[in-house]
Amino acid sequence: MTEIELGTAYTWADARARGATRGQIAQDGVRLGRGVYLSSSVEPELATRCRAWALVLPGDAAFGLGTAAQLYGAPLTSPPTVHVVIPSRRQLPRRAGLIVHERLLEDEDVATRGGLRLTSGAQTFLDLAAGLPPAELVAVGDALLRAGHLDPATLGRRLERADRARGVVRARTCAPLLRREAASRPESLIRYWLVTSDLPDPDLQVPIHDRWGHEVAHADLGHPEWRIALEYEGRQHADADQFGRDVDRCSLMAADGWLTLRFAARHLTGPGVVVERMRGALRSRGWRP
Repeated sequence: MTEIELGTAYTWADARARGATRGQIAQDGVRLGRGVYLSSSVEPELATRCRAWALVLPGDAAFGLGTAAQLYGAPLTSPPTVHVVIPSRRQLPRRAGLIVHERLLEDEDVATRGGLRLTSGAQTFLDLAAGLPPAELVAVGDALLRAGHLDPATLGRRLERADRARGVVRARTCAPLLRREAASRPESLIRYWLVTSDLPDPDLQVPIHDRWGHEVAHADLGHPEWRIALEYEGRQHADADQFGRDVDRCSLMAADGWLTLRFAARHLTGPGVVVERMRGALRSRGWRP
């Protein structure tokens, strides 16, 4: 018997209706949840899994919360389960591997990306505010802004009509802190810790000029007034060529009187080290509270 072409995602009912045998499904398919399968020939990436789940969801459903944030490219760990938002109704779909949330969504609260319906950047930010710590929420918001999936006006409108939503107070507190210039999650975390401390707010993406006015480097964060730069060193800085460029950059900055504070992943567990080292640097340059 000729096997039926099943595609990358399918339901048990549809595969059987097209003539696939139980044996073919068992051999070909990887079960995501009750009646939902992915072909074993494809990587089970989040977008692929969502396309499979969409086969059994109502047409007005939208993937949301951490699932939407991941699909937008925000810095969140890929969740083992898929989150979906569905307008209020008497009976919600319940399946293992799928977490369903009820929301009253307006048209601007939903967007389409890669053929999938997602909660908008603003709705995703609001929904995540109920569970994410403020620093992580700012990191997600920065990423959504940076990628063009969020803008201050749209976010402001969504938060204006969110008086009874869980997390709205945190969302309204964090929204003014978002900056599209933040280039990564570590930069967002460090900046959040600094702007919520008693220290002066740092500038972002600070150009460093030599005495002749030529730009020789730029810092992730800094205080030009006191010639203090702050840089986060990720794994890419371990590359030999990059390390050499970093040495040159730091030497040029030091030669023109800049003090550079460098941080790494070990410093991202909390604000203490970052804030106190910046405090010491500012005081060494004449800043006083």
